[in-house]
Amino acid sequence: MTRLAAALVERSADKYVGWGEVVIFAACTAARIGEVSGVRAGDIDRDAWTWTVRRQTTPGPGGVVDKGTKGKRARTVPLIAEVRDLVARRLDAVGSNPGTRLFTGPRGGRITTAVLRDATHWDEVVTSLGYEHLRRHDLRHTGLTWMADAGVPVHVLRKIAGHGSLTTTQRYLHPDARSIADAGEALSAHLAARRSPDGPRLRVV
Repeated sequence: MTRLAAALVERSADKYVGWGEVVIFAACTAARIGEVSGVRAGDIDRDAWTWTVRRQTTPGPGGVVDKGTKGKRARTVPLIAEVRDLVARRLDAVGSNPGTRLFTGPRGGRITTAVLRDATHWDEVVTSLGYEHLRRHDLRHTGLTWMADAGVPVHVLRKIAGHGSLTTTQRYLHPDARSIADAGEALSAHLAARRSPDGPRLRVV
């Protein structure tokens, strides 16, 4: 993820580090780009290291607008250690006004997935890195999959993602090869434990 973020920053016309910060923050919080754009300083709890997701930035009639989350309710997302320095830098940079946006474009504008795509030449960059099918929304998939692979229960993932049902959350999860292999090994261990010391016995019917 850091490689992708660095490449996007390097490809942008102004080499604006904020583009990379948006990408890393989105992946580490399993958030939509519009939700990242909607973060205000007051939404961050630096003591508990959590983010209360309250709004998203989306294109609307007459331009870009801020509105409630897709699920129509606020949710709390953990800010993991790997993203805390980034968040702390942004909080220090924007000052004490709780209504100040944490992430903006280089001129202070609101960010959308299309703005991120165009400013960083996203399609060209991901193709050059060998990720030609990677979309901006896949950052959210990545974050949820990381959490699932780390053992976070799916009902907790549902709350973090703000999904209305477990079925929606499960569609986002893409287990990696190691987790699939681990599942096979776990099943083998389970079956081995059920066998008798003399080996498996035939069942008489």
